[in-house]
Amino acid sequence: KVQDDRQAQKLTVVLMLATLISAFGSSFQYGYNVAVINSPSLFIQQFYNTTYVERYGGPMEDSFLTLLWSLSVSMFPLGGLFGSLMVAPLVNKLGRKGTLLFNNIFSVVPAVMMGVSEIAKSYEIIIVARIIVGICAGLSSNVVPMYLGELSPKNLRGAIGVVPQLFITIGILSAQVLGIRSILGNNTGWPLMLGLTGIPALVELLLLPFFPESPRYMLIQRGDDKTARRALQRLRGWEDVDREMDEMRLEHQSEQAEGRLSVLNLLSLRSLRWQLISIVAMNMGQQLSGINAIYYYADSIYSSAGVPESDIQYVTVGTGAVNVFMTITAVFIVEAAGRRLLLLIGFGICCVSCALLTVALTFQSTEWMPYVSIACVILYVVGHAVGPSTIPYVVTTEMFRQSSRPAAFMVAGSIHWLSNFTVGLVFPFMESGLGSNSFIIFCFICLATLFYIWLIVPETKNKTFLEISQMFADRNQVEIHAPLKPETGDGREGDAFKVTAF
Repeated sequence: KVQDDRQAQKLTVVLMLATLISAFGSSFQYGYNVAVINSPSLFIQQFYNTTYVERYGGPMEDSFLTLLWSLSVSMFPLGGLFGSLMVAPLVNKLGRKGTLLFNNIFSVVPAVMMGVSEIAKSYEIIIVARIIVGICAGLSSNVVPMYLGELSPKNLRGAIGVVPQLFITIGILSAQVLGIRSILGNNTGWPLMLGLTGIPALVELLLLPFFPESPRYMLIQRGDDKTARRALQRLRGWEDVDREMDEMRLEHQSEQAEGRLSVLNLLSLRSLRWQLISIVAMNMGQQLSGINAIYYYADSIYSSAGVPESDIQYVTVGTGAVNVFMTITAVFIVEAAGRRLLLLIGFGICCVSCALLTVALTFQSTEWMPYVSIACVILYVVGHAVGPSTIPYVVTTEMFRQSSRPAAFMVAGSIHWLSNFTVGLVFPFMESGLGSNSFIIFCFICLATLFYIWLIVPETKNKTFLEISQMFADRNQVEIHAPLKPETGDGREGDAFKVTAF
C-alpha cells in the first residue's frame, strides 16, 4: 500500500504532456480571445467605418458603430453559452479527447475568417467569427477540466485541474502583449492578431491524437476494459493499475441505477441536489463578482493615477502578468491548502478589494487616493486568481461521478457564460447610473458566495469521486450504499448499489 501511495504521486511524462497540449490547444484560445479584441479596438472600429463608407458613400452613424462593436464583443460569450449547451451530447458521443479534437473546427474556421476580414472588406465576417470562436471557448472551458480531471490521480487532480485556468491567463497575457501598439495592436497588424488563434488549434490537432482518451470514459461509458487499462498504464507509468481500475468499477456499479443522466434528470435527482446548487453558486459568484468590471475600469483608474496614456498598455500587461503568477501559485498550493480554503480566501480578498475600491474611487480627487485604486485592482486580481477563477472547474469535476459529470458541466458552463454575458450587458448601465458605487454590488455578491461556500461546500482534496458523493449524502437526505466488491471484468459484479431517500 505504501508503495502504491508513493507511485500514485508521480507526474508522468505522458500525463504532463497530455495536460500541456490540451490546455494550450484549447484553454489558451479561450483566454486569448477574451482579450484579443480590446487593444486594437480603435483600429477595428476604423475598419468598420471605412468599409461602410466604401459601401454606402457616407460615414457610419455613431449609434450604429456602437451597436456593431457591442455585437463584436458580446457575441463571444453568447457563443460560449451555445458551446456549453453542446458539452454533454458531444463528450458522451465522441469522448473527452474526441470532443477536444472536434472542437478545433470552431477555432481554425473563425481564425481564417478573421484573418481575411480586412481583405474581404466585411465586418460581418468578424461578428460571425466571434460567435464561432465563442462556441470553441464554451466547449473547451468545460471539456478540458473534465478530461484532465479524469486522467489525473486523486492526489494530483487539484493541481492539474488548475492548469487550464493557468493557460487561460497566459492566453489573456499573450493577447495583451501582442496588442501593444509597436507589435500587432495597430492599423496593419490587427487582422493577423485575430487570426493567430488558429495556431494552438493546429498544434492540438497534430499532437493530441497520440495521447490516451479518458480511462474512466473508456471503462464506465464504453465498457472497454482493455483500452482503459492500457491508457491508465501509460498515464501512471507502471503496469499494476488494479487498485485504480477497481475504484473505477466501484464507481460504475454505484451509479448503474442512475444510468447516463440528462440535464433534466440531473435537475430532478435528489442525490445530486446540493452538488448542483453548489456549482451554480460558485460559477455565478465567479462571473458576477466583478472581474470583468475591474478590467473595464482599469484603464481609467491608471489614467487618473497619472499613468501616461501611452504607458497604460504596459501597466495592463503588468496586471496580466500578476494574474498569471498567482495562477501558477495556485497550481502549487491547491493540494496543500485545499479547494475550500482557496475559495474562501479568494472571495474574501475580492470582497475587501471591491469595498476599498468603492471608497478610493469616491475620493479619487485626493492626491494619493488614485494609487490606492491601483493597489485595489491588483489586490482584486490576486484574490480572484487564487480562488474564484481557478477552483470552480476543479470542484465541478470532483463533485460529480461519470454518469452525471457531462450534464453537470453543461449546467455549470451555461451559468458561467450566461453570467459573463449578463455582466457585459448590464455593467455599462450600472456604471453610468451608480458610478463607483457599482462595486458595492460586487462586494455583496462576493460576500454571499463566501458565506455559501463556508456553510455548504466541503473539502474535496485527495478524495475519490465516490467518497465525495458520500460526503454529500446527509445534506441531500439520501443514503448511499457503495458495492462491497468491484466488478472484476469477467462478468462477476459486486454487491448491489442503491440510493435511498430518508
